[in-house]
Amino acid sequence: MPLAGRSYQEVCEAFSWVIPERFNIADAICDRHVGAARTALIYETADGAVTDFTFEALQERSRRLANALSAQGIARGDRIGILLPQCPEALITHLAAYRIGAVALPLFTLFGPDALAYRLSDSGAKAVVSNTEGIEKLIQLRDQLTAKPLLIAIEDRVDGSTLGWSTLIDAASSSHTTVDTAAEDPAIIVYTSGTTGNPKGVLYAHRTLLGHMPGVEFPHDFFPQPGDRMWTPADWAWAGGLMDVLLPSLFYGIPVLAKRLKKFDPEEAFSLVGRHGIRNAFMPPTALKMMRQVARPQERFSYAMRSIASGGERLGEEMLGWGREVFGLTMNEFYGQTEANLTIGNCASIMPLKEGSMGRAMPGHVLEVVDEEGNPVKPGETGTIAVKAPDPVFFLRYWNKPDATSEKFRNGWLLTGDAGHRDEEGYFWFHGRNDDVIISGGYRIGPTEIEDCLMQHPAVALVAVVGVPDSVRGEVVKAFVVPRAGTTVDDALREDMQKFVKARLSAHEYPRQIEIRDSLPMTITGKIRRKDLRDETNGTTP
Repeated sequence: MPLAGRSYQEVCEAFSWVIPERFNIADAICDRHVGAARTALIYETADGAVTDFTFEALQERSRRLANALSAQGIARGDRIGILLPQCPEALITHLAAYRIGAVALPLFTLFGPDALAYRLSDSGAKAVVSNTEGIEKLIQLRDQLTAKPLLIAIEDRVDGSTLGWSTLIDAASSSHTTVDTAAEDPAIIVYTSGTTGNPKGVLYAHRTLLGHMPGVEFPHDFFPQPGDRMWTPADWAWAGGLMDVLLPSLFYGIPVLAKRLKKFDPEEAFSLVGRHGIRNAFMPPTALKMMRQVARPQERFSYAMRSIASGGERLGEEMLGWGREVFGLTMNEFYGQTEANLTIGNCASIMPLKEGSMGRAMPGHVLEVVDEEGNPVKPGETGTIAVKAPDPVFFLRYWNKPDATSEKFRNGWLLTGDAGHRDEEGYFWFHGRNDDVIISGGYRIGPTEIEDCLMQHPAVALVAVVGVPDSVRGEVVKAFVVPRAGTTVDDALREDMQKFVKARLSAHEYPRQIEIRDSLPMTITGKIRRKDLRDETNGTTP
């Protein structure tokens, strides 16, 4: 991207895509930096020990793992699950997968057995790399899977149920030639929540990384700059942590801090960015709102941030003002979704911010607001935010869902499913989802998976799940439950339902609010009208 100092229009006009026909992420984010002895990853363990990993070290370890995986029969196109927190082994597994032409399948460490079983079975994963905590979950659900993946434990075990990480790597050769992949070849599957059915596997090509680069450079004020160093509390299992931070930073040879935070601690966040010299961060709005509660951070912590990008929900003028006061910079908001990420954003150094706006189209991307037929509407009119096809950042397809893939496009546009409008200058405003996806703390949560889970609870006869406003998380999950006859309804029952979802799906998906009802609004065909419940909760008329 051109250097800072130009206008928004000049930057967009000067930008052009360079997408080679042959491209492999492992070469782009690792091998091409080998020889300079530069730090790629800074890893801080739970007890505070810090280890730096050079690109040379990552190359050597990932080559060995690539050879070990190949020796176990894992081949081009096979899916490799990565059930790990932010840690070197997670990155090494990603690199090894790309080297052999396999497809990386990042999995959230807090997923329960139901969530894991669906994703592993749907993807047909041939292997999963995990730590002790994850391996225990995987052993218990292994018999439920349509395919029985190899389990590779990064920590020593003696039960014989897994392959040992160290044993595999130490016995493998460090000599390996990365397979020749086309830019269009599949590389990653990220599962995203929808409103009907189970989560969909969003399949990325190797070139999807290149498609993300303008959306990283722009809101990070022309990233990279000398001395930049990146961190995010977002898990690398999500597109936000993986595609907005880890892989793009390494693409430019910028060090990334890896630190597992089981629960976000705002004071620890200030401390981390200070003691590791972090200059750039992707911070979900919820994390920033929690950091705002920390008293006198400028006096208590030593930090010097250059850029903070945020996305998932609006920050608002009050939060932006807090950012200027505490960090001495304007936090740049951006917009995207897993299927077409980082397409709208702000860069305060070259364009004025507008109250409530998500920003303008990132350089290289063309966006409009379209009607139901996929035709652009006039400025100021409400429609669906859409991205012009083709675009290098686009996903390849939904895994095993050709109909859902074709429904995502209309009249040459990728439909985001988000309602909004734009003004004459090309600034976009988000109005809300066209569907029932809940955006809570930066996570996109589909109601169907939670409803299906709660329907397995012995006290639940009928349930509907919607998102309701929350001052910290933007939205939280609320469940409307019709109990089975004879059920005693009390706080203990609500708590039990919450624990039921936490144990089977994930801690971020459980309903923070549960309302007991005698009945739920239905269509004449017997479908629950979630919109009526959402409108009722938000104080609007259905």
